[in-house]
Amino acid sequence: MPSLVIWREKNICRNVWENRLSNKFWATKSFREFSEEEWEQICCRCGLCCLVKVQDEDDDEVYYTRVICHLFDCKTKLCKEYKNRCSLVPECLKVTSQNIDKLDWMPKKCAYRILYETGDLPEWHFLKKSNINPPELPENLVYDNMVNDDSLEDYIIEDDKF
Repeated sequence: MPSLVIWREKNICRNVWENRLSNKFWATKSFREFSEEEWEQICCRCGLCCLVKVQDEDDDEVYYTRVICHLFDCKTKLCKEYKNRCSLVPECLKVTSQNIDKLDWMPKKCAYRILYETGDLPEWHFLKKSNINPPELPENLVYDNMVNDDSLEDYIIEDDKF
């Protein structure tokens, strides 16, 4: 199987694509048993987790904003510095099988969250069907290096779809 980096750069490697239905690892293994490559295949590259979030100090509610990490490339839907993202952006949190159960702020449409909560991938996921239709990012995004932290509240998305 090609390396993780190749899979990320080329979207979906041929081996993953050709074997997606014959190797339903997500249905036969606990997510904690996934290899690193299998875990990465769960990500549908929607970028919702890369949106900057703000937390209300009074009730701890988490709100998504139209501000996205400056490392996220909206055209390719890839992190420009995937391997180094957590060191370059200290707020970046690597989603793993060891912490997914603690990340209740993850987007409701996140494939990792859906798999954790239901035990199955969503029907739109590319490992289940050939025409992937991941959740869409909101319109009018702004990169985080263009916004002052004090003004993040001005970018809160009022829609509860996340």
